[in-house]
Amino acid sequence: MEVKIGVQHAPREIILESGQSAEEVESAVSDALGGKSQLLSLVDDHGRKVLVPADRLAYVEIGEPTARKVGFGAL
Repeated sequence: MEVKIGVQHAPREIILESGQSAEEVESAVSDALGGKSQLLSLVDDHGRKVLVPADRLAYVEIGEPTARKVGFGAL
């Protein structure tokens, strides 16, 4: 699923494809904004971890789950 993260004082948003469910992403954002964690930590499809300081979060947009792409190759 696509996740867009707006960071204060940053000209561009962070966009990542995550294998985490919408509920998992929402829970991580809630923990960061609620003070349970000082960092928002998400993992993308390639296993890279994205860390954003909770006090710098402007917004988080959680997209719909992306369908797997089907490719056609030569026989």
